[in-house]
Amino acid sequence: MGFNGFTQDDFDVFAVDGLDERMHVLKERIRPKLEELGAEFAQELTELTGTDMYYHVAKHARRKVNPPDDTWVAFCSNKRGYKKLPHFQIGMFGSHLFIWFAVIYESPVKQELGYEWKKTSETLMESVPASFEWSVDHTKPATIAHDSLTKDDLDSMLDRLESVKKAELLCGRTIDADDPVLRNPDALKQEIKEVFQTLLPLYEDSMELYEQKV
Repeated sequence: MGFNGFTQDDFDVFAVDGLDERMHVLKERIRPKLEELGAEFAQELTELTGTDMYYHVAKHARRKVNPPDDTWVAFCSNKRGYKKLPHFQIGMFGSHLFIWFAVIYESPVKQELGYEWKKTSETLMESVPASFEWSVDHTKPATIAHDSLTKDDLDSMLDRLESVKKAELLCGRTIDADDPVLRNPDALKQEIKEVFQTLLPLYEDSMELYEQKV
């Protein structure tokens, strides 16, 4: 059948009450779409990075009480898991779709990455498009618009990445749930591809540090 985009009904999944009830609808409606995007963009990212990339669709297996507020597919160079590695994500909250490059709290190179990026933060500021956004917590829908950031703001986020154990840093784009591009699968896939291409230097920087450390 193939990927056919996202509708408002997909985003309304996150308003379903109850863990079992929400998980049932999420598995029925959202997971097949993430699987389709996962298979396609694992191949796309393999070509883009020159490294075999694998996709991991969130299972939310550890949840026992609270239903998930978001879900995603992550891409990395390890077929067993992604959380320790710099990675890419496509996912959604009830309010929006997100397309991220991510270094989350399990990463063993957060300290080094924060330190190295602070040395060139002005260049980093200039390399990220004005329409992009940042997040410091992948579990929350709130983002920080890049065009509102000052160099001091970015340095502060990098300081935190370097020094705080649970710190995270994500960069990319969000698309509101009511944006027509989400209903157009070809246009959406092109948007995702362009975001990943733009984020590639961040991924390559972080993977270089990761490979040096592990």
